[in-house]
Amino acid sequence: MCAGDDRNCPEFELHRRKLLDELDAERRSFLKSALAATGGAAALTAGSASLVEPAAAQTVTARQGKPNHHYVPATADTVHWGYFSKLLKPVVEIDSGDYVTIETLTHHANDDAERMVKGDPGAESVYLWTKDKKGVNRRGAGPIDGKLLGRGAGEGFGVHICTGPVYVRNAEPGDIIELRIMDVKPRPCANLAYVGKAFGSNAAAWWGFHYKELITDPKPREVITIYEIDATGQRNWASAVYNFQWTPQTDPFGVVHKTIDYPGVPVDHSTIKENHGILKNVRIPIRPHFGVIGLAPKEADIVDSIPPGYFGGNIDNWRIGKGATMYYPVAVPGALLSAGDPHASQGDSELCGTAIECSLTGTFQVILHKNATLAGTSLAGLNYPLLETQDEWLMHGFSYANYLQELGEKAQSTIYERSSVDLALKDAFRKMRSFLMNTKGLTEDEAISLMSIAVDFGITQVVDGNWGVHAIIKKSLFAGAVA
Repeated sequence: MCAGDDRNCPEFELHRRKLLDELDAERRSFLKSALAATGGAAALTAGSASLVEPAAAQTVTARQGKPNHHYVPATADTVHWGYFSKLLKPVVEIDSGDYVTIETLTHHANDDAERMVKGDPGAESVYLWTKDKKGVNRRGAGPIDGKLLGRGAGEGFGVHICTGPVYVRNAEPGDIIELRIMDVKPRPCANLAYVGKAFGSNAAAWWGFHYKELITDPKPREVITIYEIDATGQRNWASAVYNFQWTPQTDPFGVVHKTIDYPGVPVDHSTIKENHGILKNVRIPIRPHFGVIGLAPKEADIVDSIPPGYFGGNIDNWRIGKGATMYYPVAVPGALLSAGDPHASQGDSELCGTAIECSLTGTFQVILHKNATLAGTSLAGLNYPLLETQDEWLMHGFSYANYLQELGEKAQSTIYERSSVDLALKDAFRKMRSFLMNTKGLTEDEAISLMSIAVDFGITQVVDGNWGVHAIIKKSLFAGAVA
């Protein structure tokens, strides 16, 4: 059924208007609850309100009429695989305040193509790979000829299928993009054998934190676990279907992949042993989110999608889901927003290398905050990706806040050798200290004390090249300002 996204539907405009009305109502409800959580209207003057105020009022209310809604499907023509680039041609242009629904595909779908690719025209176009051609040839930020390591175009120096980029009109370096995540839904399996279900893959792979710490044989090994999710929304958990140990796979071009070293390699299930009956009676709560949402960085033309940075990217924080708001500093004209690496669920650290990698569709509202309007607001000088939920603010610290700049011309290789939790914790500490001093008006001594007794520091991920630590502070801590 058309949900306002099928232009061939005879009642497309009616359905589209209904969708826009629902999205607008949901946005108002979210903002109302966020305001209530921070103490109501009085809190606006106390400095503890949502970061949406006051800058958003200058960008949203100035627009006349209702915002537009754009739909970006995931196809071979709308995705870029394994990299960000300021040179990419936008797939759509939007205005501040517009909504955009973006389909995202997991780069692990070929671990079980029967469940995650078959019968899905968009996924099939992206994953097309015969002895003669690939639907998406370049996969990664490496050389296009693929001769460096012989793995394929892009060499797998970056792995995520990113849909976009979305060009935000009038966005310029120094501005801030506010991205409100209005909805996140699993992409239903298109194979008629699995109606009403969705599937995801978890790879315990060579880049995982665990890989050199295995205690049972064979050592080392890479293990794929396939999970089932209810696509109808009636059940909020995932369950394991089976697992298998990776065996050398020969891609359609004839290259043998002894390990998971290139994204999208089709797994020949006649070469592996499926182990069913695993994780019996275990229900994994799903918390759908996007591991990758980011803007194009300015420092290089082609940037590996794996290490996150000031521009966002592969942050891998499970809290970046429905109801959350992200703030990103704009580095290039148009911002060039892309989304990918969809997850059904993930724990802090993403320890074995991946989450439950599961294709999702997200609906977002994109709001542009011009640099000239930011003075005196909480967004002034923001130079890192900031997460806001209804109850919390989260700072994202990395081993290197801007590794592309800090590590020089070989940054995209050096970063994998230099990361540590210590460095990421220090960056998260510095960002939280600055947030508390500049946004909340605390002295440095007050901020440090508060961080020790009320801020939770957690390991976001230790598998993305530029390791991450997040710092969480509750908005309710500042409720006393309106008591």
